[in-house]
Amino acid sequence: MEMNTQGTTIIGMSGGVDSSVAALLLKRQGKNLIGVFMKNWEEDEESGLCTATQDFSDVRQTAAVIGIPYYTVNFAKEYYDRVFTYFLEEYKAGRTPNPDVLCNCEIKFKAFLEFALKSGAEAIATGHYARLAHTSDGVKLLKAKDKSKDQTYFLAGLTQKQLEKAIFPIGDLLKSEVRQIAQEAGLPTAYKKDSTGVCFIGERNFKKFLMQYLPAQKGDIVDLKGNVLGKHDGLMFYTIGQRRGLGIGGLKNGTGESFFVVDKDLERNRLIVTQGEGRELYSRALETSKFHFIAGEPPSDTFRCMAKFRYRQNDTPVTVTIGKEGALIEFDELQRAITPGQYAVLYDGEECLGCGVIERAIK
Repeated sequence: MEMNTQGTTIIGMSGGVDSSVAALLLKRQGKNLIGVFMKNWEEDEESGLCTATQDFSDVRQTAAVIGIPYYTVNFAKEYYDRVFTYFLEEYKAGRTPNPDVLCNCEIKFKAFLEFALKSGAEAIATGHYARLAHTSDGVKLLKAKDKSKDQTYFLAGLTQKQLEKAIFPIGDLLKSEVRQIAQEAGLPTAYKKDSTGVCFIGERNFKKFLMQYLPAQKGDIVDLKGNVLGKHDGLMFYTIGQRRGLGIGGLKNGTGESFFVVDKDLERNRLIVTQGEGRELYSRALETSKFHFIAGEPPSDTFRCMAKFRYRQNDTPVTVTIGKEGALIEFDELQRAITPGQYAVLYDGEECLGCGVIERAIK
């Protein structure tokens, strides 16, 4: 693909309202702007996993309204190799991965950034809800103004080099303001519903999708004493803290309370559950694999800060101890359903410090 990008900003356009308004704002600032639609998944026409065709149509129409050129770049191979294979390996290992964090690290701010810089662009922009502060100590990743939409959790794996070349035009706006700007400008995405979940699954049945790639092995659902309560469809389909879809709600024995997943026994292919939200669901600490700090190094070997262990969670106070292999994160208050494979993300006030993959919960 040939295009003159010297001195330009390339914006990743998804076909949603957020990236559309981000592009509009940069254009109004006088930026020499080019829109790029990233195709990260080879769509199965029969099953229609993605909404890529409609999304690209929305990008085309939006670019016409704003008055910028647009292109498509195919990163499907990079996505499959760097994100999707990891996603499958984690599920095979009985964990619950978060591919969105890896997608930002490996695709949007790596493959896409490399493509943009090789093309001669100065920077890339996206429609993420996050802010940046360029200081003498480097670039700091800050929470968005709209705390209900803040996406720093998904950006916590980025490096200084990646953030130096990034622009987040809507980080200082509320979602309602973004919608209003889109409506007033007559953007075709103004009323478009927000996309949810991972692109390659879309609105499809998650279990059905996963079964196309991983063989499901049925096994026993057991309580903490090893009593068999029913059958599971495959350990990969369940996550820690899950209550729905266990198929054992009608058991007459016990307290009558709901059952919750508390652990997985991979060796014996057993799903371990408990009745009621007992202490088995709660942990006092967790261990992560190698911890990534956006600044390049931790504030100190042991420090206090706030943390999230899933995207939709309030910040919780913790004590972090950095080790050779990763980090020990101890909670001030017991935390529910800590899930291996998910990310622990640390914060100091508004600043996102970095992240690590949760290896195990300490009960």
